[in-house]
Amino acid sequence: MASPILKVEGLNVYQGSYQAVRDVTFELLPGTDTAIVGPNGAGKSTLVKAILDLIPHSAGKIEIFGRPISKLKKLRYRLGYMPQNFIFDRSFPISVGELVGLGWANERKNQPSFFPQLWKQDRRKSAAIAEALRRTDAYHLKHQAIGTLSGGQLKRVLLAYCLVIPRQLLVLDEAFAGVDIQGTTDFYALLNELKREEGWTVLQVSHDIDMVNRHCDRVLCFNQTVVCTGEPEIALSPQNLLATYGTGFSHYQHHH
Repeated sequence: MASPILKVEGLNVYQGSYQAVRDVTFELLPGTDTAIVGPNGAGKSTLVKAILDLIPHSAGKIEIFGRPISKLKKLRYRLGYMPQNFIFDRSFPISVGELVGLGWANERKNQPSFFPQLWKQDRRKSAAIAEALRRTDAYHLKHQAIGTLSGGQLKRVLLAYCLVIPRQLLVLDEAFAGVDIQGTTDFYALLNELKREEGWTVLQVSHDIDMVNRHCDRVLCFNQTVVCTGEPEIALSPQNLLATYGTGFSHYQHHH
C-alpha cells in the first residue's frame, strides 16, 4: 500500500482560549481528491492553515511527504496552496506572467546560478510560464495586470502558479469563492483534468455538496472535529450531513 502524502494525528488548534480544531486524525493517499465540508465557523480554514504550518497547533502531528511539516525544507515547493481570499493591492504593478513566474522561482531559489547558465534558466522559466498559462486557458492574460482580473480569471492564474513547477499536493481553501456557477463547473473540470495529468493529491475545503459528490474521491465531514469520513455516497448521507451541519444543512447544497 502506498505511503500517505499527508498524515494528521491528534491535531488540536486553539484561537486564544477557544478550541477551533479538536483531536483531528486523517490521511491522504497519493492521487486522491479529498474534500473537507462543514458549516461556517466549523474551523475548516483553521484546520488547513494549521496543516500548512501557517498557524501554530497546540498538540498533534502533521507529516507531509513522510516528513514533519516543520522540516519540509526544499520539499515545500512540491506543495501548492490556493487560499480562500488572495488579498493584494490591485494597483500593484505586476502582470499575470510575472506572478506565475514567482512560482517557478520558488523551486530554483536554492540552486546555484552561474552567469553562463542564466539565459538557459530564463528560457526554461519563460517556457514553463507559457505552458502553465496555456493549460489553464489563461495565456491570453499573460501581460495583463493582476489587478484587472475577474474572480474566475484570478483563480485560473493561481492554478497556473501551482502548475508552473511539478507539485505533489495541492491544497485549496474555498478556491471557488466568488466564482459563478458556470465558472465553478469549468474550474472543476480543469482541476480534474490537471489532477489526472499531473498525478496531484488534492485536499480542498468546499461548501458545494453537489460538486463534491460528483468530483471528489473522499469526504471529511468536519465541525471542530471529524464527524465522519469516507467515500461521497457514504459520508454525504442525510444522516451524516445532519450530524455535521445540524438542521440547517440543506442550505449548503447547490443545484446545478
